[in-house]
Amino acid sequence: MRTVAIAIHDGVQALDVAGPVDVFHEANGYLPKADQYQTVLVAAERRPLRASNRMQMLADLAFEEASGEFDILLVAGGPDLPDTAPEPRFIEWIRTAPRRAGVYGSICTGAFALGHAGLIDQRRVTTHWQNAAKLATRFPQAQVDPDAIYVCDDRLVTSAGVTAGIDLALALVGQNHGPQVAGMVAKRLVVVAQRQGGQSQFSPYLTAPADAGSPGARIQAHVMAHIGQRHTLESLAAEVGMSPRNLARYFVRETGITPYEFVQRARIDAARMMLEAGDRPLKTIAYDCGFGTVDRMRIVFSERLGVTPAQYRASFRQHAAPPAMAPRARP
Repeated sequence: MRTVAIAIHDGVQALDVAGPVDVFHEANGYLPKADQYQTVLVAAERRPLRASNRMQMLADLAFEEASGEFDILLVAGGPDLPDTAPEPRFIEWIRTAPRRAGVYGSICTGAFALGHAGLIDQRRVTTHWQNAAKLATRFPQAQVDPDAIYVCDDRLVTSAGVTAGIDLALALVGQNHGPQVAGMVAKRLVVVAQRQGGQSQFSPYLTAPADAGSPGARIQAHVMAHIGQRHTLESLAAEVGMSPRNLARYFVRETGITPYEFVQRARIDAARMMLEAGDRPLKTIAYDCGFGTVDRMRIVFSERLGVTPAQYRASFRQHAAPPAMAPRARP
């Protein structure tokens, strides 16, 4: 059988574990016994652990017992990993992953544990979109892709946040047994075998400036309040009483992007909110958000988010809430 080890820890994200485990388990129903998966949970000790949602988990093996080789070895993430290094025993066991597993890697913020173990230097990796910048800062030699749902860099595999562990596990099943088996597993789990677009469609492009009274914040507020208008470097500079040249330098220094890039991101975020909120025609949204035409908005969405506006609306539209359950009558 193919052996899969998933390293867990106190505060682990439960779906980082359950998602891949279910994929490999469901795959067994479509495979001959010799090709089936046997999944074990591995931790520092064989004692009950609490996931971040307070669910209790119990490892099958302690690190000293898991000294053999595995076909796949994955490190599950958790909300604390971006800010707190795992205990030394955890890091030391992970450090041996390249020589004890055919494929090794992480789910979600488990990439931070790989980083502490020295396994992502000069390698292309991903993690949850909220933590991608922090991963790149903490481990500057890693090549962090903030948009990928999962990344396969030779034998090293990493996934984006939480449910993306399912995507990664499906991809591994597809590599081992073909897309038909992966597709049947995806149908069984009621998920798509291959998502459209990347993580960008889940993450807001804009963040609030630290100093609400700064020229950069004033420009951002002005653009958002007049999102449908045409904005040029000259018009933005006039808004804050700066020369275009000084504004261009200041804006990049303070925000890390050019004024043009900010306007583009602002238009995308404004359009996303409208697409999520109702049924306004695409041409109206395109005009109101400053894209001008539906075709131009479609091009920008496809380039930046990997999906069209129509596909985005289908995935993220806010549907009406289900009817409330009536209270049970007391006897």
